[in-house]
Amino acid sequence: MFEHNQKYQGGDKAILVAMEMPDTDPADSAEFLELVTSATVIPLQVITGKRQYVDKRYFVGTGKAEEIRLAAVAHDADVVIFNHALRPSQTRNLERLLEKRVIDRTGLILDIFAQRAQSFEGKLQVELAQLKHISTRLVRMWTHLERQKGGIGMRGPGETQLESDKRMIITRIGQIQKKLDKVEETRRQSRLARQKSATPTIAFVGYTNAGKSSLFNQLTHSDIYVADKLFATLDPTHRALELTQTGKAILIDTVGFISKLPHELIAAFKSTLQESVEADLLLEVIDSADPEREHKMHEVAKILNEIGASGVPKIQIFNKIDLLDEIQPHFIKNEINEINTVYLSAQDSTGIDLLLQAISERFQETHVRTQLTLPPYATKLRAQLFELDAITCEQISDTGEFILDIYTAKRHLLKLATQDAQSKTLLSSTLNDLHTKEIWE
Repeated sequence: MFEHNQKYQGGDKAILVAMEMPDTDPADSAEFLELVTSATVIPLQVITGKRQYVDKRYFVGTGKAEEIRLAAVAHDADVVIFNHALRPSQTRNLERLLEKRVIDRTGLILDIFAQRAQSFEGKLQVELAQLKHISTRLVRMWTHLERQKGGIGMRGPGETQLESDKRMIITRIGQIQKKLDKVEETRRQSRLARQKSATPTIAFVGYTNAGKSSLFNQLTHSDIYVADKLFATLDPTHRALELTQTGKAILIDTVGFISKLPHELIAAFKSTLQESVEADLLLEVIDSADPEREHKMHEVAKILNEIGASGVPKIQIFNKIDLLDEIQPHFIKNEINEINTVYLSAQDSTGIDLLLQAISERFQETHVRTQLTLPPYATKLRAQLFELDAITCEQISDTGEFILDIYTAKRHLLKLATQDAQSKTLLSSTLNDLHTKEIWE
């Protein structure tokens, strides 16, 4: 039994069900309670037990289902929440037996996302995920309009679609998808523009509530919303980051991950997650004081692999060292002498300089800052360098030569050098200095 403290004001009253299955992780129960808290639900009782296999009818056995029913009646609960993914038939059977709304883990997470979504795109993404989840659960007892009060599992842009038949839901999904396709195209064009300008992009990734947004604010002197709760950030935020040695980069704060992240959300947030896939560098933020950090790091790796971002260069950041004894800010290098791990505290602003050093060193390897002198007739190459936003300063000599200060990705210079014989000749000296002779061989 839980005491009703201030954390749980104003939400649905719920019976929680958390069964121990063969694949259950020890951290699941604590995370389940965090999710429930984030959804502003009042937990009345947690029902636990062990099962070696899933019951096809109720997920739990008939005896446990009856125990849940009695608890729901005794506490006058509004909803029963399972820390498991339920099949549509299991949800319907449980609702008939319990005469209460039944929400599974996916529905719980979708509800939290519905509460957190602020932007037009974020609301569309959540509604799309909700509708796809709802479309398999149309036959249920508690979907009549007069019973809908916007409670847990009923909240958000898609709540009135619970009344609709499958045809109406499919129509609405199509409408949302078209709008999201337009948003995704705008994002794609923005990413292409950044790639074309050679401005490197850096994306924060990591488990939810690891401190990504706090660190983002420290690096960019921003004030984006920060809270000690799950999924405080849903909408990606872009800010410029000035690096002393390598110039401007774009820093992106993204949605946090969680174990068993619903596939509906991964699909709906495709364009948002694409920011991580196409970034030049990932900053994986880890709560160093979390006893379950190893498990959460494993889950993050799984999701990065699932979305196709496992091959993006990465620096791991162990945040919140202020909560640990005798851990000072420091970094660790890998076998090829790259900084791949940084220990810091966003809360205390300690170790930020080490992270900036690590980022700058990474981009020094992939970008070049140099001076290039072009003859007056090299107007095409000069225009292309301007189009890439690669020229930071230009002077014209007494003889009409263009003296250009260049900062760009090495790959852009290589591409320009191979387009024609003139560009190859003009850039050969610069590229030879950068040890890129292999392109001529």
